[in-house]
Amino acid sequence: MRILHTMLRVGDLERSLKFYTEVLSMKLLRRQDYPDGKFTLAFVGYGAESEQAVIELTYNWGVEKYELGNAFGHVAIGVADIHQTCNTIKQRGGKVTREPGPMKHGNTVIAFVEDPDGYKLELIEGR
Repeated sequence: MRILHTMLRVGDLERSLKFYTEVLSMKLLRRQDYPDGKFTLAFVGYGAESEQAVIELTYNWGVEKYELGNAFGHVAIGVADIHQTCNTIKQRGGKVTREPGPMKHGNTVIAFVEDPDGYKLELIEGR
């Protein structure tokens, strides 16, 4: 068994695809419209779905916003150089909500960014 993907509902698929592909440098792996169900699925990631977990962006036609609730935490992304990654994200118009630094009660260097729908993505250096 392995984790295949994490699904996030998005209010504007094109805006979200731009963030994940242009700001976070993921690749659009596949995209499919489902007219009978009135939704579109787009899968993004850093490699092939057959080899690693990816993110499924689900756009339900006509739904522009979701309440995120308080149960979901974040998606974690490993990076080699967290300071450079955060600078690049900011230069590309992304929002860094926690600058790089050690996590509370630990030594792991982390940062947080936020996607256009408000989902948190944790960057972890050296993973």
